[in-house]
Amino acid sequence: MHIIQATSDDLDPLSHLFVDYLTFYQVDKPLGAVQAFLAARIEQGSSTIFIARDDAGSAQGFVQLYPLYASLALAPMWLLSDLYVKPQGRRQGIAEALMNTARDHAQAAGACGLQLETAKNNHPGQALYERLGYVRDQAFYTYWLALPGQ
Repeated sequence: MHIIQATSDDLDPLSHLFVDYLTFYQVDKPLGAVQAFLAARIEQGSSTIFIARDDAGSAQGFVQLYPLYASLALAPMWLLSDLYVKPQGRRQGIAEALMNTARDHAQAAGACGLQLETAKNNHPGQALYERLGYVRDQAFYTYWLALPGQ
C-alpha cells in the first residue's frame, strides 16, 4: 500500500470513493457533483486530500484536510474532515496510515493540532482516534446552523 497526495489525475477513483463515503452517511449526491466538488478543492488548493492505493494501484481510501486557525493558540491547525476506507480494505491498517499521513502533513505545515468530528455511534473510528492519541473534547459542544439555499 502507498499513500499519495491526490491530484487531478486521481479525480476518477477519488470521486467514486467519495460517493461511497457519502452513501455510508446516507447522503445521495450525483457523481458529477462530487467530481466537480473535489476538482475545485484540488485545483484551488482549498483542501489537501491523500489517497491510499493497494499494491495493484487500486484506490482503497482517502483522507481530506482543511486548513484553519486556532485563535486561542495563535497558530494554524487542520480540520480532518473526511476519512473513508472501502469495506474490503478495512482492518488492514489503511485508516491508520491515512491518519498518520494527515498528522505528518499538519505537523510539517507548522500546525498546533488536528481536529475531527465523528458520529457518536462510530465506535471503531473512536477507538482508532483514541489509540492514535486524539482526545475527546469534554469542554465544548458543537453547534450547526443550516443556511438556506444549500
